[in-house]
Amino acid sequence: MNLPPRGPDQVRIGIAIAIPEPYATQLQEARADVGDPLAAAIPPHITVIGPTVVDSSVLPAVCEHLEKIAGETPPFRIHLRGTATFRPISPVVFVALAEGIAECELLEEQARSGVLAQELRFNYHPHVTVAHEVPDEALDRAFRDMSAFEAVFAVSAVWMYEHGDDGVWRPQRSFALGGDRLG
Repeated sequence: MNLPPRGPDQVRIGIAIAIPEPYATQLQEARADVGDPLAAAIPPHITVIGPTVVDSSVLPAVCEHLEKIAGETPPFRIHLRGTATFRPISPVVFVALAEGIAECELLEEQARSGVLAQELRFNYHPHVTVAHEVPDEALDRAFRDMSAFEAVFAVSAVWMYEHGDDGVWRPQRSFALGGDRLG
């Protein structure tokens, strides 16, 4: 995983949509089953803003920004279905979104502004990683084993995660989506 370096008065955060149970456990077990060493360190999620380093003093402004963005974003539905890959560009296999792509893209665009403005290394593509930087055979297995995976759930919040010194991403705070309610 390509992580930006951080200094002593900085935190490494990420903004994501948490995958609810029972799907989170299924996705985490699938990642562990193919030998992905990050399976226990990264909860299943759909990234909104990838790993970002901010000064600790800026965290209140980040939270204010996320409260505003989330409050203006209506809840929406995610439908995960089947697998795809970023190979050969990146050794990643993921579960794809069949519904909710446009909503994720809009949320990402709005969140990646103001205090969280940044250039992207790759174009934004919402997904749930199930294998990353493992041997090709393991990537192939993840692609095959998760090809029939399907989940549908409502998104009512985004989360700010913090990357700990132990390499684990932990949820720190949720930001409730507002706007018109999901029908």
